[in-house]
Amino acid sequence: MTEDVITLEGVWKIFGTNADVAMKAVRERGLSKPEVLQEFGCVVGIADVSFSVKKGEIFCVMGLSGSGKSTMVRHLNRLIEPTAGKINVMGNDMLNLSDNELREMRARNIGMVFQHMALLPHRTVRDNVGFPLQVRGEPKSHRWEVSQRCLDRVNLTGYEDRFPSELSGGMQQRVGLARALASDPDVLLMDEPFSALDPLIRRQLQDQFMALSAELHKTTVFITHDLDEAIRIGNRIAIMKDGRIVQIGTPEEIVTQPADDYVRDFVDGISKLKLVFAHSIMVPIDEYKPSRPVNFDESPRAHHGTDLDHLIDIAITTDNVIIITADDGADIGVVDRSTLLKGIQGGKA
Repeated sequence: MTEDVITLEGVWKIFGTNADVAMKAVRERGLSKPEVLQEFGCVVGIADVSFSVKKGEIFCVMGLSGSGKSTMVRHLNRLIEPTAGKINVMGNDMLNLSDNELREMRARNIGMVFQHMALLPHRTVRDNVGFPLQVRGEPKSHRWEVSQRCLDRVNLTGYEDRFPSELSGGMQQRVGLARALASDPDVLLMDEPFSALDPLIRRQLQDQFMALSAELHKTTVFITHDLDEAIRIGNRIAIMKDGRIVQIGTPEEIVTQPADDYVRDFVDGISKLKLVFAHSIMVPIDEYKPSRPVNFDESPRAHHGTDLDHLIDIAITTDNVIIITADDGADIGVVDRSTLLKGIQGGKA
């Protein structure tokens, strides 16, 4: 089983001078976010947040503005101190690290990419990328070698001696990503890194990030307010509302099994063709009751991981049902026109 790299247990953040008293009242009396604000003048940033992220996983956290997603991600490297709860990153109890240990974790193990990169305007692209290594005391020759390698990875070869003001917004975001990669961190924290970009540039950077993730196997927490982006990038998605996580699941689970009306409103209108798979809509082969005679031997086969889009392509070419197969090739289920249409409509048979 893949190990958990990040674990949060019951993490709260309450902003305000009476935060500790408010936290005590929340635990004893179960106060809501509006009640905490009214009674104590404190704002609940995140409330009882718990989740884990496995090694190499892209874990997307999404929600509307004010949902707490950016507040949450800043707890992972202790840019924000929690009011209560436990945070563990790579086996380290983050709340018990000394100042020196925390600086070392940030310098070597945790990289962060923000929406606004705050590149140093008086430094070249190469020097901006190598800045984390300079902070660590690495020699210039090594900094430049690593900077060049990282810039090559994000397709900025030839721009090493330019200044940030000479780059487009998308190129500056690539510099920021290269800077985060320069220290070769085990964990990447990305807070809406592409949200300010034009749609075409944004999609290109998403593609580039996914390719880098597949190559480097970085454990990533990716913050976004865009469900399409979360579905496209994430292995799993957490949806936040009013500081709480209301659902965690794969893109398929989020779309086909929304936990409540809030999530249902989010996924309404999302195309399911690339998100719902044969194993979700098939009828087990020993339970299938055809409305007319079916010759299974002449029916086309499809793997249980085939998406709806491909199943539709197969269905167009045949009048027979589609037999769904397991990884070992065994027949395990059936998709006919009826189950396919139900899958398109609702994602479940």
